[in-house]
This record gives sequence, structure tokens and C-alpha cells, in this order.
Amino acid sequence: MQFNENAELDTSQVTDQRGVGGRVALGGGGLGIVGLILYFVLSQLGVPGQLPSGSGFSDVGRDQQVGSEAIKEKCRTGADANRETDCRAVAFINSIQAYWTDQFARSGRTYQAAQTNFFSGGVQTRCGNATSAVGPFYCPADGQVYIDLGFFQELQRKFGATGGPFVEAYILAHEYGHHVQNLLGTSDRVSSRSWPTSDSVRLELQADCYAGAWANHAQSVPTASGQPLITGVTQDDVNAALDAAARIGDDFIQGELGGGRIDTTQFTHGTSAQRQKWYTTGFDTGDPARCNTFDTDNLG
Repeated sequence: MQFNENAELDTSQVTDQRGVGGRVALGGGGLGIVGLILYFVLSQLGVPGQLPSGSGFSDVGRDQQVGSEAIKEKCRTGADANRETDCRAVAFINSIQAYWTDQFARSGRTYQAAQTNFFSGGVQTRCGNATSAVGPFYCPADGQVYIDLGFFQELQRKFGATGGPFVEAYILAHEYGHHVQNLLGTSDRVSSRSWPTSDSVRLELQADCYAGAWANHAQSVPTASGQPLITGVTQDDVNAALDAAARIGDDFIQGELGGGRIDTTQFTHGTSAQRQKWYTTGFDTGDPARCNTFDTDNLG
């Protein structure tokens, strides 16, 4: 896949905090795609509770602040997104939010855009403080997405994921799926936290499905100027996203990274097969209405 080189990027949807501060204590809720599972697994493996600052994206040192003004100057068009990996994240965020703006409008609602915060090491949120080790997450208390962009490198290095741009898109679209759930009040339905059919698992699988629905429309979502932002999505791109979904299933994380013992009572995100199934459901149908994981007994 690639980006339309003439399409304009909107960096106002991103706050760049990379290089600000260091490690902070883990706390609060609202964790997203890997969340506490990843934190505890990596801790058990002896991995420090933070990721390399900016690794896999821009080379940002611990004491170096990038700043939102700098990224505004750097990430102007799709051509920048094709060259610069942090600009690529901006482009995906623009596309995902444009998609949900249209979907909400079609149902007579108004989509409220969410800010995405790029950070390194640790960050303070209204859900509490978090280190990079928790992975990308959405905080419903402040309605914002948080991500250490080095997570994408960790997904390849520690989890063995194929990687690639569409994997990054899947991760971001999943977190924005949580934002949609928050806006629709779906998040309020979560009462049971860990079990194969818990509300937490259903919430995560629905976010995967929402990510797939966006991916179905990715090549037709326009920018503010009316031009499509993303072109040339291939089956290989989709396969890479599915590969990533499989490597962040509860069973894969516990079995491959957590010592080999799988405890289904601790499932909070769904199995690898379930995550692939619901992403595929969203992608094949392109219909968020088909993502109702709360009113079905068959999660896959």
C-alpha cells in the first residue's frame, strides 16, 4: 500500500510528546490492544518496563523533545507519509477518523474526533500513568489514544509479527475502535473482565472488527481536499494485519511468551483465531453493524 502523494495531512489530530520525561509508574485503566497482559508477560521475561524511545520510527533520544510543531512541519502530505514512518501514523489516523466521521453522519450522529498522543517511555493520562510496556491504549476518561511508536518494532522483534504499514494501521484502527465504543456507550456495558466470553473479550473483538471495517474502506476514504489518501492495498497487506492479530491473542501471548501455560480464565482480549475472525468479519463486510460481539454466543 502507499499514500496519495498530493493528499494533505492533518497533524492537529496528533500531539507529539516523544522525548518528554522518562519512566513512570503503571496505573489506571483504559488499556487497549495488549495492555496489562503485555506488561506482566514482559516483566516475567525480565524485559524492562519500557520500550526503546522512538525505535522503529524517528530516532528520538530520551532528552530530546520532538514537539507537535516539528511534526506539523515534517508531515504535510502523503508524500511525507510514504517517506517518514511517523508521518505514516498521522496519515492512518487521518483516514480512520475521516471514516468514522462519515459513518456517524450516516446514522445521524456526530463523531467527536480523538487526539492521539505519541510518547516515549511513559505518559500521564486521566486513566493514570502508564509505561510503554502496556502497549498502545485508549483512555476513555480523556477520550484519547496513546502510543509509543516503538511498539511496532517490538511487535516484530518479540512477537515475531510480519510487520508492515497495514499492521500499524490495524493497531491504530483498533484503538480508535475503542473510542467509537466510548462514544456509543458500548464501553459502559463492560462488567466482567477476564473469561473467554467476558465483556472485556467482547469489547476487544469488536474493536478488531471495527478496525477491519475501516480497512475495507481505506482506499475510498478521502482527505479534507476530497482525494483518497490510501491506495494500492493488497492481500499481502491484509495478511500482515491478520498475522499481527494472531500474535496478540491471549492464547498466543500466554503460550509463546508467558511460559507455555494457557489459563483461559485470564483471557481478556480473545484468542488468536477469534481476533482474526472478527477483523475478517469487519473487512469482508465493511459494515460496523456486523461487529456486534455482545449479542452473540458465537465469538469464534
